[in-house]
Amino acid sequence: MKNSLRLLGVLLFAVLAGAQERRYVIADQDASGPGGSDMAALLVLLQSPKVELLGITVVSGDMWRDEEVAHALRLMELMGRTDVKVYPGAAFPLVRTQEGTMAAQRLYGAGPWMGAWNPESKTKWDEVPALTEGNPTTKAAEEDAAHFMVRMVHAHPHQVTIYGAGPLTNIALATKLDPHFAELAERLVIMGGSLNPHTENPEWVNDPRHEFNFWFDPEAAHIVLTAKWADVTVTTVDASLQTSLSGVLKKMAGSKAQAARYLIQYARHFDLAEIAWDELAAATWLDPAITTKFREVYLDVNLEHGANYGDTLTWSDGDKPALTMQKVHAQVEVDAPRLERDLTALFTAPTPHAHDVALLPAK
Repeated sequence: MKNSLRLLGVLLFAVLAGAQERRYVIADQDASGPGGSDMAALLVLLQSPKVELLGITVVSGDMWRDEEVAHALRLMELMGRTDVKVYPGAAFPLVRTQEGTMAAQRLYGAGPWMGAWNPESKTKWDEVPALTEGNPTTKAAEEDAAHFMVRMVHAHPHQVTIYGAGPLTNIALATKLDPHFAELAERLVIMGGSLNPHTENPEWVNDPRHEFNFWFDPEAAHIVLTAKWADVTVTTVDASLQTSLSGVLKKMAGSKAQAARYLIQYARHFDLAEIAWDELAAATWLDPAITTKFREVYLDVNLEHGANYGDTLTWSDGDKPALTMQKVHAQVEVDAPRLERDLTALFTAPTPHAHDVALLPAK
């Protein structure tokens, strides 16, 4: 009897400890798809048994919001996690416009990656085309992204990580809706910003401080970066360029896990698509040892409407402006093999709490 009670106590302690270890997160993402970095990053959070993904909030960035919402909904169907709701957010940046950006580029030069404003894209901002992976049958939540985020940090004060891996418009709107929003979050994790990447890639070789997520909505990035967060971690271009998904895709070959099968079928095997942009930020939140070097800097964005509008700005303690600013942990060097092991383990595991998994379309 005593042994039974002792065993029951051990099991109860393990259950309680496991519950306490679960980490709340909201994934604020420009959810282009199928495959690619945006979807893979959502899978990092979805596949971890330690994570409670409270919801996915979608913002225009790599694609327009409405098409991205459809990709996110379909991903949840394919993973059997339709219990994770998708919340539509901002369709447009706060200030920057497509027309104004195109006019500025005639003066200052063209940007390599335009995201939703890619001139080759024929999709309108409120249009959802036929998706390669099949269109979703589930619907997005009626609540908007900013109000959902505010509601969650009040429901779980100082427990929710805000993970921002797209333009920061939704997070900026939540910050303006509720001045206590940033203070009530546990931390902010961002994929964004560029410091001094060592690369010959044309996107940064002549403009090393350019980075798409900050550039697409500079005013939103400024609002978010200067809010009163308890902790801010930023995965920079410098860090992401040290990674590759090639090894992960090879190691996943033959896996029966739904996440692995989805990524193998839809991952984009060209140019920058193999770089672990957003996946690195999500995986580092789960495993901080992936970071081998970071810089503590004051971080902001250039808001002057000239050639460097939207570029990353940094200062140290000795040269910062006489303004209230937020110091961040900027990730600049990573353990790429460790990241590869972590991603492979996550993607080849069964999806926690999966139910009614939708079939992947035939290739």
